[in-house]
Amino acid sequence: MKYKQELADILFEALGHEIQAEELEMLIEKPKNALHGDLSFPCFSLAKVKRKSPNSIAEELSVRIQSPMFEKVEVVGAYLNVFLNKKVVAETVIAEIIEQKEQYGALDIGKNRNVTIDLSSPNIAKPFSMGHLRSTVIGNSLAFIVEKCGYTPIRINHIGDWGTQFGKLITAYKLWGEEAKVKENPIKELLSLYVKFHDEAEKDHGLVEQGRSWFKKLEDGNEEALALWQWFRDESLKEFSRIYDLMNVQFDSFAGEAFYNDKMDRIVKLLEDTQLLVESDQAQVVDLTHEGLPPCLIKKSDGATLYATRDLAAALYRKENYDFDLSLYVVGNEQSLHFKQLIAVLEKMGCSWGDNMVHIPFGMMLKDGKKMSTRKGKVVLLEEVLKESITMARQNIEEKNPNLTNKEFVAKQVGVGAVMFHDLKNYRMNDIEFSLEEMLRFEGETGPYVQYTYARACSILKKSGLGISNLEQTNTPSWEKEWKVVSLLTEFTNAIKRAYEQFDPSQIAKYIVDLAQAFNKYYGEVKILEDGPEQQARLALVYSVSVVLKEGLRLLGIEAPEEM
Repeated sequence: MKYKQELADILFEALGHEIQAEELEMLIEKPKNALHGDLSFPCFSLAKVKRKSPNSIAEELSVRIQSPMFEKVEVVGAYLNVFLNKKVVAETVIAEIIEQKEQYGALDIGKNRNVTIDLSSPNIAKPFSMGHLRSTVIGNSLAFIVEKCGYTPIRINHIGDWGTQFGKLITAYKLWGEEAKVKENPIKELLSLYVKFHDEAEKDHGLVEQGRSWFKKLEDGNEEALALWQWFRDESLKEFSRIYDLMNVQFDSFAGEAFYNDKMDRIVKLLEDTQLLVESDQAQVVDLTHEGLPPCLIKKSDGATLYATRDLAAALYRKENYDFDLSLYVVGNEQSLHFKQLIAVLEKMGCSWGDNMVHIPFGMMLKDGKKMSTRKGKVVLLEEVLKESITMARQNIEEKNPNLTNKEFVAKQVGVGAVMFHDLKNYRMNDIEFSLEEMLRFEGETGPYVQYTYARACSILKKSGLGISNLEQTNTPSWEKEWKVVSLLTEFTNAIKRAYEQFDPSQIAKYIVDLAQAFNKYYGEVKILEDGPEQQARLALVYSVSVVLKEGLRLLGIEAPEEM
């Protein structure tokens, strides 16, 4: 990033301050082909300003670019291609990483301001399925990324613990449930009752009415309904906690939908006081015609409040309690309209901070090309996938490194990392086809591949017997063979900035795969541990790679074993 800034500043001076350095920096590209340099500046946009051909502008500018950071400048048509000084850049970046360690790549965009992140949010009394993986791992990674950019993340698990589905579940339990069976295997038994309710309701329409009736009792504080609801909730949270522990995902708040039950009247009153509530088909809505959106339903004709009312209450609560600078909602793309309406209503209420609320949508986890459905019982359990992945990792270790210490611990790190990385390497808006085989591959662009590369770097450093303080860069190499690795190390901050700006962890995942591939190629070509004057410089590079790979994995929420 700083090399782009350096070039932009030089161009700013060379162009007589006619175009701001920030604008020039945005025009600077990284050539796809390394033969065309490390940085490239297209001169097309200057043609109108300078009233000259882009080629002649490039020729004029080329002689004015002077910096110890730049080795040479070439003109190719309208492009100014700049080659970085390999020795200066390599020694600078490696020295920075050795000094800063895991702090390398950090940005101070956030100034310690708060960012609330709404993530995971499974429904209680239902199993934690593969469908919940996406919100969990994307949100968890974004928390680490915003923290790396100087913010304080607040992870909120807005548990789905209220709604008509609980009336249905209570009805099913009262009709067909057995206490002993539910106690023995709560989630599995509750799921089968929920599925049975929907199967039977297709034949007996009176069941739906019974479900509504039990939910009304729950809302009215009926003791039996509340006791069953609390039991279902407690058992669910126990199961969820076990899965979160397995994935090493933590939260600052488990305030779910029920938490806002006593906070919605205030929202309705605020909307009434600002004269935003209007009646439509006996329901209370906020008209959003001017915003180009359908009306936002606040209260149904029977007086029941809805998701929008609850989410408005949650937004207000979070602003007042956390004073967030940004509020992120990592929720599937099918909820895009809901969040547009939510933000529009807040702005009509005079909450200027509504602008700071961001919906971060993502594609679906599909099975055989179709969305997974709890209602129809078509669901793949996340815990089963994680356990199978750990088992496969353990088998891999037994075959390739049976004498490894902490085999169980490493198998967990690798198995869980494989599942998480498989999700995070995809651009979040893409749908992902669930494939256990693909997820658990241990070569190619996978989590285990990056973890193995990190372990390999650790092994080289261990064999060298040199401590980090001894990695002096005396008698440095020409850096030709190392250059691909070095140039990628300089890009770490850019990858973090892109991931933050686009709310897209795949930017980090792709980056660490590229770095791992470049390092493994280098490892195959150069005898790193060979005695000689360049050995320490080579080891300093290996150490730098190990720091960045470990930190890159951490930003994805994935652990990095030192041995595999």
